[in-house]
Amino acid sequence: MVKKFLQKAYLAIILLFLYAPILILIILSFNKSKSRSKWGGFTLDWYVKLFQNDDIMNALYTTLLIAFLSALIATIIGTAASLAMNNMKKVPRTVLMGITNIPMLNADIVTGISLMLLFVALNYTLGFSSVLMAHITFNIPYVILSVMPKLKQLNKNTYEAALDLGASKSYAFFKVVFPDLFPGILSGFLLAFTMSLDDFVITHFTKGAAVNTLSTKIYTEVRKGIKPEMYALSTLLFLSVIILLVFINRRKDKTALIQGR
Repeated sequence: MVKKFLQKAYLAIILLFLYAPILILIILSFNKSKSRSKWGGFTLDWYVKLFQNDDIMNALYTTLLIAFLSALIATIIGTAASLAMNNMKKVPRTVLMGITNIPMLNADIVTGISLMLLFVALNYTLGFSSVLMAHITFNIPYVILSVMPKLKQLNKNTYEAALDLGASKSYAFFKVVFPDLFPGILSGFLLAFTMSLDDFVITHFTKGAAVNTLSTKIYTEVRKGIKPEMYALSTLLFLSVIILLVFINRRKDKTALIQGR
């Protein structure tokens, strides 16, 4: 009894340390006072002003657009690369997997400076497209590492059986192979989207002066003082992620229940 209580208390303390800063941020988004140390009453003004702030809205739009496009393109390239690597012999596949791991283990600042120097060497103007290409570059390894385990679980006999029954290669892939790979592809897409949404260092070095994402805008505002509208935006993003996770988990539970029957 005491052991279970201590385990639950330990877990509660960990969750408290993890989510206390987010809870404070949510509370501040409803604080009428701009002061972080004084409660001025409940208000929704910061949420109203958030959608009236063109700079924040433009940064949010740019962030979501880059995250979606980079995740989508990286998912397509990463899935194709995974299929190619899966059909290789053991030695070249191992070498390529090692190369794939390097960007993930490498420091973000090294990747950001390297990409910036590459764009400068090619006389490429830093802007939206340079940030997009940079995000695609560091997202591809996450997709590959999400799809590869699913490829190893595939039964090659089902694909070959579909070909023997007269199906074309493309038809057999999309009807037999793709449904089994889809969970890994979706995980890779969501992971890439999250990493792109969260990135600051690489974006900072490759964006130029004309582009601002949420991370770079918050960084520039820290020196002047973060506006309460940012608290409201962070709260909305956090709630969106929670709703998405609940939806995905409920869908997985329903799928497992149906398959169990």
